[in-house]
Amino acid sequence: MWRGRRTALALAALAAGLLLGDADYPRVSGGGFQSVLPPAGAQGEVSVGSFRLRRTPVTNREFLAFVTTHPDWRRGEAPTVFVDSSYLAHWSGPLALGNGIDPDQPVTHVSWFAAGAYCTTEGARLPTWYEWEYTAAASETEPDARQDPAWRQRILDWYATPSDRPLPRVGERPANVYGVQDLHGVVWEWVDDFNSLLVAPDNRDQGDPDRTRFCGGGTAAMEQKENYAVLMRVAMLSSLQARDTTGNLGFRCARDDGSAP
Repeated sequence: MWRGRRTALALAALAAGLLLGDADYPRVSGGGFQSVLPPAGAQGEVSVGSFRLRRTPVTNREFLAFVTTHPDWRRGEAPTVFVDSSYLAHWSGPLALGNGIDPDQPVTHVSWFAAGAYCTTEGARLPTWYEWEYTAAASETEPDARQDPAWRQRILDWYATPSDRPLPRVGERPANVYGVQDLHGVVWEWVDDFNSLLVAPDNRDQGDPDRTRFCGGGTAAMEQKENYAVLMRVAMLSSLQARDTTGNLGFRCARDDGSAP
């Protein structure tokens, strides 16, 4: 059922000419890197292939256009198996942002299912954790700035910002070396494989992973334990189910390298 819905969304996007071009999806040159979450039993580098990542997170304006043309994803219409009761709850109505919601702020209160459906309309998908982590390790000048104390502190300063402040607009921060913006300092972001981040190794094949996931055992196996900013993101994402929504979690989309818009 879900695959059929995604195909229908993609065809509708093609017909409407809504797909974004390469300028909105900078190319991220792949390579090897040390992930905070290497595959079970693996040592050394993780390999990431080249891909394209959306320059900025999806905004309220863009998601409003999506639900306007796809009524089955409007608040009150989306099936409860795909969204929780807080889905788009900060908007004043199913098709209205309301006062205090900046159209250029990143959209939040969106489930993993809804995020994936949106990405399909851009001929895209959600990025994997390794793709996101690899790109987010870059600064404005270095592909991997994770050992730079100033870079780390800048990210941690965002975590210390009071959560009651309005979200910033997208696109106002400098781009990293790949041309991607807002990976830090705006919102946390869904990734395609979020529900595998902290599954206990002994329980990966036992029943529902949402029920066997826990933070304590997973964190014990993490590399780079001093990289608190990334570890907090992992812990946050791993605590969610696919239909969950929160006020500080948005998303951006990815494309395979060479895929035509």
